[in-house]
Amino acid sequence: MAKKTVAESDETRLKKKISTKRADTAAEGSDALRSLRKRLKREQRRRRALALRKKHAGSAKSEAAASA
Repeated sequence: MAKKTVAESDETRLKKKISTKRADTAAEGSDALRSLRKRLKREQRRRRALALRKKHAGSAKSEAAASA
């Protein structure tokens, strides 16, 4: 059986976790907070790369159709 999809994305969950951790801890340099930030940045990079790939793929298809 497939895993159920969650209504909120990983990015929003990580943002919520970071905001709660920041409110709870006074020390900015905590390892848990740093790892959460790194995971958030990784998710953002992944999302942006996917959008860029889709953009490039779409433009290549439309240019090929226009030239033919």
